[in-house]
Amino acid sequence: MTQDEMLSHLNDPGELEKMYRSDKASFKRIFRALYPDLKNNSLADFWNERLNYEGDEIYWGTGKDLLLVMIASLLAGLIAKLPAFFPLGEEFFYTRNSGFIVFPLLTGYFTWKNKLSAGKIAFIAGLTLAGLIFINSFPDVKKSDTLTLSCIHLLLFLWSILGFAFAGGQKDLEGKRLGFLKYNGDLVVMAALIVIAGGIMSGITVGLFSLIGFNIEEFYFKNIGICGLAAVPVVGTYLIQTNPQLVGRVSPVIAKLFSPLVLVMLVVYLTAIVYSGKDPYNDREFLLMFNALLIGVMAIIFFSVAETSKTTKNDVAVWVLFLLSIVTIIVNGVALSAILFRISEWGFTPNRAAVLGGNVLILINLLLITLQLFRVLSKKKDLSAVGKAIAFYLPVYFVWTIIVTFIFPLIFGFK
Repeated sequence: MTQDEMLSHLNDPGELEKMYRSDKASFKRIFRALYPDLKNNSLADFWNERLNYEGDEIYWGTGKDLLLVMIASLLAGLIAKLPAFFPLGEEFFYTRNSGFIVFPLLTGYFTWKNKLSAGKIAFIAGLTLAGLIFINSFPDVKKSDTLTLSCIHLLLFLWSILGFAFAGGQKDLEGKRLGFLKYNGDLVVMAALIVIAGGIMSGITVGLFSLIGFNIEEFYFKNIGICGLAAVPVVGTYLIQTNPQLVGRVSPVIAKLFSPLVLVMLVVYLTAIVYSGKDPYNDREFLLMFNALLIGVMAIIFFSVAETSKTTKNDVAVWVLFLLSIVTIIVNGVALSAILFRISEWGFTPNRAAVLGGNVLILINLLLITLQLFRVLSKKKDLSAVGKAIAFYLPVYFVWTIIVTFIFPLIFGFK
């Protein structure tokens, strides 16, 4: 479903109804982006009232949908508990296979929802199976930097496959990629709410049983707790897709609230580094934390742009994103110079090569985003151009995850 398709059927109530029932979440997202320019259209006004009215209700989906979610949640729990059913070391299993507890199920959900072709399903299944076989065939050594890097980047690899399934067809690919970033932000919010509610319920349950002499804490958290956590992304995704209004109004607020706060924090943090005596050039742990900060800020920029690119015309919000991008470029520059210094002093290692490649890719992406934000402030582009720059660059990260996950171990001899 694209904006052009919706516009072409704008005067056909029957087709609009079919589009709405086939994919409510996408319909609402696209319609709300188009509506500001359609306010004089009576049918558009009707749909605006209908969607806003339904926004106060919780839609639980059909019985078939609920059954699918229950089965997927159960499968996630069973996969998470495999070490308890088979002679698998917990450390071996969870470090290598944690991504397979949830990502394939979410990918399967969007594959089914988007009715992907047999060829795309085979492509998705082949990539997922290749990752599963490779990571579990990795030599079981006590210390291996390439194993750690593969396990970390395998999560990003599976996340990229999920994005491919989410995007579905090739129409409006940039919009689908931005929608995927928005979905991730919404899922974080929804998952946090579910975990908080589940934590309160678990505490009450354990406390009530302890009052009557039953100590179920260990059993509860080893079984029900783990299965519940594994099911959270599945349930959260289903709620977001069937009821986008649940977090649809919360996520933009979070994006607008945290962007300026993160900007202030970064400026203060960079200033404090000067007086702290710490530097990432000689302190390895500090460099790792510096790069983690960089990735976190990049995620906030992505999420903020995905939330605001279709709706905002607020110059203040654009200025905040622009300044945040500039400060993040400075952070990236410090991290990049530090890793180049360490390479020149002590040579290449798998970790240094991975950090160097990741920082270069992020720097290029940040420069593209900052350039587009500058054009927006210069009134030469609208904010959707920033979203397009982000969406265009996402496959580059996918290629990098393939290199680090599958090729680095071969280059460095699984060390």
